Amino acid sequence: MNKLIILIVVASFPYAAWAETLWSDFSVTYLNGSDYEVGDPDRQVVTFEHVAGLSWGDSFLFVDRLESDNGSTETYAEWSPRIKISQYENSFLKNIYVATTAEIGDGFTHYLVGVGTDIKMPHFTFLKLNLYHRNNELGDNGEQVTVAWAVPIGPLNYDGFIDFVPSNNDNETSMNMTSQLKYNLSPHINITTPLYLGIEYVHWQNKFGIDDVDENNVNLLVKYHF
Repeated sequence: MNKLIILIVVASFPYAAWAETLWSDFSVTYLNGSDYEVGDPDRQVVTFEHVAGLSWGDSFLFVDRLESDNGSTETYAEWSPRIKISQYENSFLKNIYVATTAEIGDGFTHYLVGVGTDIKMPHFTFLKLNLYHRNNELGDNGEQVTVAWAVPIGPLNYDGFIDFVPSNNDNETSMNMTSQLKYNLSPHINITTPLYLGIEYVHWQNKFGIDDVDENNVNLLVKYHF
């Protein structure tokens, strides 16, 4: 928990003190699902997210608070700053970054470092690709490929990520595809910032690298942007 507090304090430090903030967004999401694997299948999750574009790159932070029907709780956070090292104006690839991530849970911290880029794709709001080396506190180190996207589909917004982690001596190959399909209610209720209603779908093969533990989980989603 001390590591989580430090993470939040550092990530919340005013970016203007050492870089120009080009844009930023803060949101809170409520999820409710009944098909979780590893532990109680029935859980409620509150997620706080902050994302920003900065003069030196970009930053994404989220903190999950999970509460199960059996009374167990869990806090999990990730902070993913990327440092821009080159920029291309008229190219399929927009930027090249040094990509980093800290994964902080109850009793462990994993550090990821690698290279990332933004890909220009028609109709997509964004498409990001990161290739990491994983430094795992628990178990063998390894590699990870992460893809994140957002694309409008008519009046709906579809976004999400895929984490692909090849097997090592401790874990099986794992693939987590988490995506959200949601509708913005704000224009209908006269509020100026987005309020989404929708679903989150998780398809996670070999969850946490555990052989034959596959999660297919649909969550009710409510998400509000400040």
